Amino acid sequence: MVPTRDAVLTQLRKGVVEYCVLACLRSGPAYGLELAERLGATSTLLTSEGTLYPLLSRLRQQGWVTTTQVASPVGPPRRYYELTAEGRAALETFTATWARFTEDVRTTLEPR
Repeated sequence: MVPTRDAVLTQLRKGVVEYCVLACLRSGPAYGLELAERLGATSTLLTSEGTLYPLLSRLRQQGWVTTTQVASPVGPPRRYYELTAEGRAALETFTATWARFTEDVRTTLEPR
């Protein structure tokens, strides 16, 4: 059976979305909806907000992000997520590994 484009994207997302979230936090704290909008700006990284919040919870449990509740000018307080030193180190490791990995994949996929 030939996988669909969506099935392939689902598999690719599993290993990289958490690092894309960390990359979004590299420039400073952000709240969940803000992260969803950044990741949702591309058609392949985030398909629904429903997958983002469990991921943010896992990142917090791993010690890669911290959270702070901040009063919102409209509506309930917002939970802001911020990259920790450990999260920054994890992102740096992923970024270095990703560069080599994508180069190897590109080279392998090229017709000979």
